[in-house]
Amino acid sequence: MSDTQLRVHPRIDDLPADQWNALAGAHPAQRHAFLAALEASGAVGPGTGWQPCHLGLWRDGRLCAAMPLYAKTHSFGEYVFDWAWARAYAEHGLAYYPKLVCAIPFTPVPGARLFAGSAQDRLLLLNAARERAGQDGLSSLHLLFADNEDLAAAQAMGMLRREQVQFHWLRQPHWRDFDDFLASLARDKRKRIRQERRRVAQAGVAIERKRGSQIDAMDWAFFIRCYEATYRQHRSTPYLNLAFFRAAHTAAPDDWLMVQASRDGVPIAAALNLVGPDRLYGRYWGAQWDAGGWVPGLHFELCYYQGIEFALAEGLAAFEGGAQGEHKLARGFSPVITYSAHWLAHPAFADAVDRFLGQERQAVSAYRQELEMHLPFRDPLIST
Repeated sequence: MSDTQLRVHPRIDDLPADQWNALAGAHPAQRHAFLAALEASGAVGPGTGWQPCHLGLWRDGRLCAAMPLYAKTHSFGEYVFDWAWARAYAEHGLAYYPKLVCAIPFTPVPGARLFAGSAQDRLLLLNAARERAGQDGLSSLHLLFADNEDLAAAQAMGMLRREQVQFHWLRQPHWRDFDDFLASLARDKRKRIRQERRRVAQAGVAIERKRGSQIDAMDWAFFIRCYEATYRQHRSTPYLNLAFFRAAHTAAPDDWLMVQASRDGVPIAAALNLVGPDRLYGRYWGAQWDAGGWVPGLHFELCYYQGIEFALAEGLAAFEGGAQGEHKLARGFSPVITYSAHWLAHPAFADAVDRFLGQERQAVSAYRQELEMHLPFRDPLIST
C-alpha cells in the first residue's frame, strides 16, 4: 500500500517546482514561479491579508495533487465579491474573517485550482481544506474561477455554485488578421473601431509590443509608474510591486507581453498581458497623464486592439480581457460565464447564501442572454 499524506505548506517554495508545474499545467498564472514571485515580493504573506497555507497531497514522497490556498482576513484582490456576506455576518455579531480561499491572488482568470490527475484526488484536497477551515474555526472555504472539473468536485462535496460574467474575445476559424476580424463586425461597430484607432495614430502615438527579453528594466520601471497611477486615480492601493513583476518576468520571460505607447519618443502609457499556450490574458494598464497620456481611444488601442492583433498573429484561440467591462462587447468580446464554489460553516448563513445564489444565477443567465442579443457581429460566432 502506498504512503499517502496531506500536508499544509506555509510557503510555495516548500513544494518542488517541477512537480507542482507538472500538476498545474502550462497556464502561466498557475505555475510555481508566478506564485513564488507573489510571496518573495511581499505581495502576499504576513501583513497582506493573504497568508499562504497551500495543500499538498503526497504519495510515497512525491507530490501527486496540490491546491493554492490562502487564509484571508479581507476580500480584496479576489474579484468574486462577497462583501455583503461579510456585512451580514457582522450585523449578526459573527466573524466572517478569516476565511480560506483557493485562488490565484489578484488574478481573475478561469482555470484549474485543484491540481490533480483524478476526481478522487480533487475531492481529497477539497475535503482536507474544508476540514482545516472547520478545525481552525474559519467561516468558510471559497474556490474562485474554477474550471469544470473542479466545479464538479466542489458540487459533489455540496459546495454552493456561483456564476459571473466575463468578456472574452474568441477567435473564429476564418479570421487571419485584424481586417478579417473587422469585416465580421456590424458596420457601425467596424466604423467606430477604425475611428478610435485613427485618432490614436493622428495624435502622433507610436505603439510597440514587447515580449520576453525585449522587455528591459527601463520598461518595467515605466510600467510600474503607470500601474500605480491607475490605482491612485481610483483612490486605491496597488496590490503588486516592481519586485513581483521583475521576479515573475525573470522566471518566465515569454509569459509576458507589454504594449507601450510613446509620443515624440517619450513613453506615455502601457498595458501588460500574460501569454498562455492558447490564450492571451489582459491584466493591467496605466498612463502618465501629466506626460501626455490622455489620448482619446488609447486605452482601447493598448488593452484590446493590440491584444487582438497579437492573438491573431500568434494563432491564439482566445483573449480574456479581465474582469467586468460591458464596453468590451462592442469591441468584439463575448459574454462568458465563470464559476466559483463556496462552503459556509454556519448552517443558517449557508442556507441564506444558497437561496441568494439561486436567484443570482437566474439574473446572470438573463443578463448574459441580453448581452448576446447585442453582440457586434454580422453572423453568429462559432463556439471555440
